[in-house]
Amino acid sequence: MSVSTERKREEGGFAETVRVVFHALIIAFVIRTFLFQPFNIPSESMKATLLVGDYLFVSKYSYGYTHYSLPLSPPLFGGRVLSFGHTPQRGDVVVFRLPRDTSQDYIKRVIGLPGDQIQVQDGQVFVNGQPVKRDRVDDFIDDEDGGGTHVKRWRETLPNGVSYLTLDLRNSLLDNTGVFTVPPGHYFMMGDNRDNSTDSRVPPEQGGVGYVPFENLIGKAQIIFFSVGKGESAWQFWRWPWSVRWGRLFTIVR
Repeated sequence: MSVSTERKREEGGFAETVRVVFHALIIAFVIRTFLFQPFNIPSESMKATLLVGDYLFVSKYSYGYTHYSLPLSPPLFGGRVLSFGHTPQRGDVVVFRLPRDTSQDYIKRVIGLPGDQIQVQDGQVFVNGQPVKRDRVDDFIDDEDGGGTHVKRWRETLPNGVSYLTLDLRNSLLDNTGVFTVPPGHYFMMGDNRDNSTDSRVPPEQGGVGYVPFENLIGKAQIIFFSVGKGESAWQFWRWPWSVRWGRLFTIVR
């Protein structure tokens, strides 16, 4: 075999590798932009539904797309497109851009829809003047810090039948609020860890979330695909036998 023939074969092999990598990047870009985007949980505001160290997929097609759906969020268009009338429902767990700082992603649960009146009295949520059904269940045992702390846990059931668990750490100022009237085109968000969540109960001027515009929603949390213990690194694969929360893998977010 001549040197020139060998060189052509090597060049052809390199070009094929470049094409495969390029196609893979395009596919990854399309999936991330239009279908699913991975997020990780950095705080305890949604505990125990979501834990620090959880990695989940968010479906970006659930409510249509905004410019926040695009990588780097270039302001190419306003509003939402391709939503086909799909809007968030009470109880959805959603990722959104923080209204006062759109460089930050937050994740909370939708409690109030546009036009709803939301209030909290003695820790119980009221939607349009009616108390949300709230049942005491077994304590959540928080053993990740080695203390085995017992935390009160409640099951809430929203008017549309969506049910989920919330934590009650202590009495706090957020256990009693005024009435919030959700503006048109906005949503009222709350964390499941009610006493450790800066959410729509706190106005933006006080460092909170406030009402969240529909345009700011990235998508709906769907499934936990990976999870490591608090303080562990997902990249330290040699520690996975001990650090991975195996029981949380591939669980649906509800």
